[in-house]
Amino acid sequence: MAIYKRNGEKLDYDQSQDLFLEKLYGSLAGRCLLKVLTQPLITELGGAFMNSSLSKGQIKSFVEKNNIDLNLYESQDYHSYNDFFTRTIKEGVRHIDEDESVLIAPCDSKLTVYPIADSLQLKIKNSFYTIEDLLMSPTLADEYRGGLCLVFRLTVDDYHHYHFIDDGTAEKDHFIKGIFHTVNPIASDYYPIYKTNSRSYTVLHTKHFGDVVQMEVGAMMVGKITNLHKQLFKRGEEKGYFEFGGSTVVLFIKKDVVEIDEDILSHSKNEDEVRVLMGERIGTLK
Repeated sequence: MAIYKRNGEKLDYDQSQDLFLEKLYGSLAGRCLLKVLTQPLITELGGAFMNSSLSKGQIKSFVEKNNIDLNLYESQDYHSYNDFFTRTIKEGVRHIDEDESVLIAPCDSKLTVYPIADSLQLKIKNSFYTIEDLLMSPTLADEYRGGLCLVFRLTVDDYHHYHFIDDGTAEKDHFIKGIFHTVNPIASDYYPIYKTNSRSYTVLHTKHFGDVVQMEVGAMMVGKITNLHKQLFKRGEEKGYFEFGGSTVVLFIKKDVVEIDEDILSHSKNEDEVRVLMGERIGTLK
């Protein structure tokens, strides 16, 4: 798997996490350790630490290692690592495309697009997942047969707030409890990631794109999902945010509604990802 910028340039990224996970999942000892790390007590302790002032010492080295420009964000007086992780970006830093015919990215992320075939299987790093597995609702999943599934993978260096793609109204959030597990794609060679992750989805009745399902998937350890539960929303308005841990946002769009930009489709066919920013164009209405 490779990550590309919108201009076609290959993006260099730190592969140490991938290599670590490959060793973790590729050995019996590693999988035993993973079983311990995903226990509720451990995740709660991890969350408590990340919310405490004891975790502040990790911020400086993380910022330097990932070349994060803190001038882009509202506050620089962080009381804990999670306070830093959920930092809010300054108004105007992300341009939101206001063209009503344009589909925008809901978050900063690495994007891959999958057609929802009749078999309703979603391929993620050589493992397959049905839409029913994700939504736990065969009836709702069937409505998106023939449509598109857009997977936005957020890594730890991303801005971890996610936003609405259009104006509209939202149904209630549906939370599906799971076992916290990594969303890094290398993990899916050994373990069906989304089947075991806690996740939340909302049916959005959008003004221009019809009924769209937006799902947020939590990560291993302390990947908490915090939705703001807005019933009325505007394009670009915040929907919620993730606390510490790499995370994923998934959009399900019905058949013959949008046409995804060619560069994204081309890279997705090769199982590569495209770096996108919240608010930027990723497709248009058909």
